[in-house]
Amino acid sequence: MSPVRHQVSGNVLSFSLSEEIRRVRGELGAEETRIARTLVKDGPMRVTLVTMDAGGVLAEHTAAGPITIHVLQGAIEVDVTGKTWPAPTGTLLALDAGVAHAVRSRDGGLFLLTVVHPDDSGVSAS
Repeated sequence: MSPVRHQVSGNVLSFSLSEEIRRVRGELGAEETRIARTLVKDGPMRVTLVTMDAGGVLAEHTAAGPITIHVLQGAIEVDVTGKTWPAPTGTLLALDAGVAHAVRSRDGGLFLLTVVHPDDSGVSAS
């Protein structure tokens, strides 16, 4: 995950998503198939910009709280309980807490991941 170089909590936060996307895409190196950049980490909410290179995979995992995945560029596929959900640009998926899921991108994709933790501990999704 790329280092956070901006304020991630406060009463009001504003980001240029195009600038954040440019930074994340620039950090995606030959050895990595994905990069994540935290935009918001405030109380129980985390918002992370994730980019996946062609062939990128996130192995099956769960999150302690509910999540949303909003595809901003490209396309990903999300495997949930034996079903594959295609997610091209503009798709918003919502998963309940504890739902096992895996993510992959055949040609590359970029998405905003929002996780709401059930407590304020800041424990990240596994």
